[in-house]
Amino acid sequence: MFGIPGKQAVTLTPAAAAQITRLMAKNDHSGLRIGVKKGGCAGMEYTMEYVQATDPNDEIVEQDGARVMIAPMAQMFLFGTEIDYETSLLESGFKFNNPNVSEACGCGESIKFNGMD
Repeated sequence: MFGIPGKQAVTLTPAAAAQITRLMAKNDHSGLRIGVKKGGCAGMEYTMEYVQATDPNDEIVEQDGARVMIAPMAQMFLFGTEIDYETSLLESGFKFNNPNVSEACGCGESIKFNGMD
């Protein structure tokens, strides 16, 4: 596992924890797995998927009834990230406040991490 002992890899705002808890209950899933993959105009994209079971290599974050699993390959990219859930007139969705991101595209869907050229 990646990170600092005793410190969660990611934190959830109350709004994100509430939304993840709602999604878990509504769809009878055990949590939400977050990862990263190559793609988008800046080079990388976040991925999110419902899961029924954890992978033994997942980093598990539990907060206020919400459970997030961080895929092994994403752990170093997501360490220190705050996940929020925002609702506006035009859209609603999860927002990642990630200190490891050096660049993001205009739509916010694609990111580039420090040290990746």
